Order: sequence, then C-alpha cells, then structure tokens
Amino acid sequence: MPATPRPPRTTRLPSLTGMRFIAALLVFAFHTTWQTRFIPGGAGDTLSTVFANAGFYGVSFFFVLSGFVLTWSARPNDTATRVWRRRLVKIYPNHLVTFVIAAALMLAASDVFTTEGTLTNLFLLQAWVPQIQVPNTMNAVSWSLSCELFFYLSFPWLLRLIDRVPVRRLWALAGVLAACTVAVPWISLHTLHGQPLPFIADGSLSFEQIWFVYFFPPVRALEFVLGMVAARLVLSGSWPRLGLWPAGLIAVGGYTLNSAVPYLYGVAGTAALWLTPLVASAAVADRDRTPTPFRGRLLVRLGELSFAFYMVHGLVVTYGHRWLVEGRNLPTAAAAALLVAALAFCLVLALALFAWVENPLVRLLSTPRAERRAPHTTPLSVPALEAKE
Repeated sequence: MPATPRPPRTTRLPSLTGMRFIAALLVFAFHTTWQTRFIPGGAGDTLSTVFANAGFYGVSFFFVLSGFVLTWSARPNDTATRVWRRRLVKIYPNHLVTFVIAAALMLAASDVFTTEGTLTNLFLLQAWVPQIQVPNTMNAVSWSLSCELFFYLSFPWLLRLIDRVPVRRLWALAGVLAACTVAVPWISLHTLHGQPLPFIADGSLSFEQIWFVYFFPPVRALEFVLGMVAARLVLSGSWPRLGLWPAGLIAVGGYTLNSAVPYLYGVAGTAALWLTPLVASAAVADRDRTPTPFRGRLLVRLGELSFAFYMVHGLVVTYGHRWLVEGRNLPTAAAAALLVAALAFCLVLALALFAWVENPLVRLLSTPRAERRAPHTTPLSVPALEAKE
C-alpha cells in the first residue's frame, strides 16, 4: 500500500481537466503558426513568433500532469498489471484508430512508408530511435505516447520509490530533478554529435542532440517524476499556499523565458520548472473548493476531449495545410477562416473519437471482466479523474 495518504475516491480535479484543453490548444497553435503556417504575411510572422515555443510547453504540461494525476489517484493495493491495463486501454484505441487514418492519408498523398517507421509507430517505440524519419512519421504527434508508455510501465516502481522518500526530503528531490532537467541540454550539446540540420535554430544542431532532449523517454521522464513529487507534496500538506494566480504568472513568465533561451533549452523539459507550480496549485484549489477559471462546464468538457483532439489535430493540420494552403496565395481573411475551420473540424473529430472509441472502451476494458461481475462495496471502475488523464 502506498505510504502517502490518498485522497477520497470522489476527489476530482476539474481545473486540471480544463487546463488539458488549453495545453492541447497550445500544441495546435504551434503546429498551425510555426511548424506549418496557415496565416501569411506580417500577421503570420507575429503568430509564429508568439507560438514558436507553445508546442514544447504544451507537451511538457502533459508529462508533468501525467505524473501528478497518476500519483494523486493511485489506488491502495493496486497491482502493476491493473495500472498497465487501465493506461493501455486509455491510449491504445485512439492511437490505433489515428494510426490507420494516418496510413490512409499517406497513401492518398503518395507519402513513403518505411518498415522501421511504421512498426515503431504502431508499437509506440518511435521515440527511442534517434533517426529523424522515425518519430516524425505516420501520426507524428504519437511520439509523445511512446514516452507516456514508458512512464506508465515504470510508474508502479517509481511510486514505490517516491513513497519511501521522507516528506522532509521531497523538496531536495524536486531540486535534483530540476537540476537534471536543466543539465540535459548541456549534456546533449557537449556529448552528442551528428549531421547538423540547417533548418533548425542556427543550423548547428544535429537531430541526435535534439532527439536526446526532446524525444528520448528516460530524459522526458524527469518531468513525469517531478509531477509525481509535486503530487506527494500536495497530498502530504507540504505544498506552499502559492495560489493559482501567482502560479499562472510563473507559467507565463516561464514561457517568455523559454522562448528567449537557446533552442535546446527551450524545447527540453525545462518548461516543467514553470508548469509544475501551476499543476499543483490548481489541484490545491480544487481540493479546497477555491474558485478557478478552469472549472467551467464547457472547458472541462473540452478537457475531456483533449486527448482525442491531440491525436487527430496533427493529421488535420498536416494534410489540410498541404492540400488547401501550401502553394496558394490566400488572403489573410480566407487563411484565418480556414484555420478556424481546421480547429472546428478537429473538435468534431475529437468528439467522435471520444464518444465512439475512447470513452466506451475505457469503460468496458479498464477493469477485468471477473472483477466487473464480482460484487464490491467500492466501485472498481476507473475514477473520473484518471479516465480524463
């Protein structure tokens, strides 16, 4: 049984659910203004500058949030296999559906398939391969699921280790994790080599260097573990009364800082340093029933759709831009309308994916059939919070 007291099974964190959609929207903004540009001219330049770091920030938020939520909602006497079952049921159905859609779109666009890229993507192993064609093929955004899968497989043991850390030493552990996160770009820059990519930053960085700080699952696990430590601090009553608004200012200030530092530091997990206080403070606000701007019904509902939205948006953006924007001299107003239409289409697809695939299969398969049939005084279905995570 975990050493740290756990919240009641009815405790929910709706503000964190609402924040999920904002993080997914940051990734969408990055992919539509920087990676591909829907809006031309000066307006497009401004948006590209503003959101150049948004995708990296959003992904880091999800990694911290995963560690926090899984630790917060950990079940007494749970087993590793049950944890893995719930998490795999959560991510794999959406992944497989979007994998098939990606394959169909690639065929329609006459894109090249590779055996290594296809198989590693199918089994969510692509983030382990330091080759630019592998993590960025098929449904490219699924590289983050490759990291999440590693986090989930490691979680039962990580939780045991972190629960053994005395509360008085948790802040020291958080400091060590933060220091390691900051050190990773320096290590990559001075120990890894490879062919420089002329289209990234100043043209001096190789994909291997970028891969190590951005894709490599053990390195990104620093953010996940930092989220776990933050959850323990909140659960033990050791988190300071920072307040949600000051934490939000830290997150915004951190985004500004991360947008100004050298490229490797901006894309690495250093965003977790500024986002962890926001995640923890939102959880405290929900626990204490303090009003927050992220708890509205619409935003929470969008947060429920955020994983499905994340999984479909990359395909809509990539192929929508290629077929409707690229090579066309669209007026700014028409391009903006197309961007809004792309966002709306992503939301429609996300709703369909959530309603017809994700939610039904989570409810059906997250608990073994024998346990669903057996009488229990406490429900064994997935908690509302974990189902959204």
